[in-house]
Amino acid sequence: MITQNSKTGLYLEDLAVGAQFRSGSYTMTEDEIKQFARQYDPQVFHLDDAGARDTLFGGLAASGWHTAAVAMRLLVEGGLPIAGGLIGAGTELRWPRPVRPGDTLTVQTTVLEITPSRSKPDRGIVLCQSDTLNQNGEVVQQSRAKVMVLRKPKTA
Repeated sequence: MITQNSKTGLYLEDLAVGAQFRSGSYTMTEDEIKQFARQYDPQVFHLDDAGARDTLFGGLAASGWHTAAVAMRLLVEGGLPIAGGLIGAGTELRWPRPVRPGDTLTVQTTVLEITPSRSKPDRGIVLCQSDTLNQNGEVVQQSRAKVMVLRKPKTA
């Protein structure tokens, strides 16, 4: 397991299939969950705990899109330290468990595949699985994403 907060970032040559990375943590608050929902996903189960009790979620739950945004922040802040930033080339998302107020999230990422580009020799595509976990180690979001990763610059 690699925990890295490098500002320089990793290049395609630095990665290997099976490499793992772990982010820092972030705690979701009730106020944040409701604020995000008011602005982007105004559904009762994201806005009102009492109203949410009679829904599939059985109580207040963060929007999946809020969870995805927090996971992205954790990845960018060191959970997946790619040189040049995290540039997506496609992703699949699933949310197997709701995020509740007070949940503390971390992201664990595993490199699944590395494919150097044939047409653009300065880059490649890396397939990663990122599991967003709560404080109990339960998966609350799972992403399989293709990330464009640069090769190391050639020195003169």
